[in-house]
Amino acid sequence: MRASGVLLPVASLPSKYGIGTFSREAYDFVDMLQKAGQVYWQILPLGPTGYGDSPYQSFSTFAGNPYFIDLTALEEEGLLEEAECKACDFGDNESYIDYEKIYLSRFTLLKKAYQRFKERDLSGFKSFCDKNNFWLRDYSLYMAVKNDFGGISWSEWDEDIKLRRPEALERYEKELSEEIEFYSFLQFKFNEQWKALKKYANEKGIKIIGDIPIYVAFDSADSWANPKLFQFDEDNMPTGVAGCPPDGFSATGQLWGNPLYDWDYHRETGYAWWLQRISHCFYLYDVVRVDHFRGFDEYYAIPFGEDTAVNGSWKKGPGIEIFKTIKEKLGELPIIAEDLGFLTESVIQMVRDSGYPGMKVLEFAFDSREISNYLPHTYERNCVVYTGTHDNDTLAGWYEKLCKEDKELAQDYTGNCYTPDEEANWSFIRLALSSVADMAIIPLQDYLGLGSEARINTPSTLGDNWKWRMKKGQFTEELAKKIRRLVRIYGRG
Repeated sequence: MRASGVLLPVASLPSKYGIGTFSREAYDFVDMLQKAGQVYWQILPLGPTGYGDSPYQSFSTFAGNPYFIDLTALEEEGLLEEAECKACDFGDNESYIDYEKIYLSRFTLLKKAYQRFKERDLSGFKSFCDKNNFWLRDYSLYMAVKNDFGGISWSEWDEDIKLRRPEALERYEKELSEEIEFYSFLQFKFNEQWKALKKYANEKGIKIIGDIPIYVAFDSADSWANPKLFQFDEDNMPTGVAGCPPDGFSATGQLWGNPLYDWDYHRETGYAWWLQRISHCFYLYDVVRVDHFRGFDEYYAIPFGEDTAVNGSWKKGPGIEIFKTIKEKLGELPIIAEDLGFLTESVIQMVRDSGYPGMKVLEFAFDSREISNYLPHTYERNCVVYTGTHDNDTLAGWYEKLCKEDKELAQDYTGNCYTPDEEANWSFIRLALSSVADMAIIPLQDYLGLGSEARINTPSTLGDNWKWRMKKGQFTEELAKKIRRLVRIYGRG
């Protein structure tokens, strides 16, 4: 079925407490999506973030971000007082998130809520903890110990707890029992609020597209609690880490630093951990976009300790076997394969064999030096077209920076030679919506016509990413009507 959706991270929603949350504004956004004739809302990973604030470098692949817990809902439950929330400094710029102020204020308030929560009926909380024990116990312990060590990575903890010796685990669980329960409480509230919002969206005909990063962060509960899953030595340190080789964009490549999987171990276990992970994703989302899909065919391994990605090499991944196992154990699932970048014939074949739709990004299409398979006339129906992703500039920002030759190609292809540059975004939006792709996803910033100031992320940079927020009232009724008319015209309504 032809359909369309909007890409907007939860953090980018407006709210009165500094960052997008599962608040009234999130429900209002769902209402606007429905009015705009949309079927999908694509969000980024929901995991708790650390240094750099990237949702793709999370403290856990199973846990949720406590920042997204709606404080107003906690006020309504009597767990917080409005005056307590208003007394905190969440930053004063409604267009950008101030993560330092969020960090300093949020946990202070959430601890107050937890202290009041402890005095209530905890049967629902205990049931949640029992149901999610396979990841929650390790995550809550990991966060409590991490705080006890001043926030440093688990690789720098004392050896006994770093290596999870039984006596150390027992001692820390006893000493930090309240802090452990606090982190479990955060996950309980996150889950409660997210499931309510997702239920509301589903009832309005909106499906949620979530992201699953292929790798986990080294500084995470996943790598600390499950060292056998990764290419670690006897001291639980990586022997190799993930990244990308040198290319035209970077002479030294990209050094991501994520631990690499021990695929032989995963194969021996029947991919048990991956089955748990995928199952959990489909508990959270309706559709899952698997990031860096080519890494399952071949992955780039960089020796641990290298300063750049230059000395890495390609290694064979599990290939189609892992996806056959997922289909066998979990059934046919709505998965999107992020197959961007340079693709070998074996990757292309793996995507084809999986049956999952791949991705097409219009901003990659207009290179005057060669004809691109991102141009819509080359598409097959089984794909998802984006004007851009969270890693791209906005359409307006990208178009402004195009060189003369590329801009001429774009103008000739779209037929917008006489369209003012400030309205060019609509030409590319129409191109995406009119394509044969079964699904079209447009970042909200592109519908709003915003420039580079609204970019979500610039890969391989730190400091200004993941900060942009939509202002309250920016997504207007008039814009929703315009979008709805377009999706009806192009058969996506």
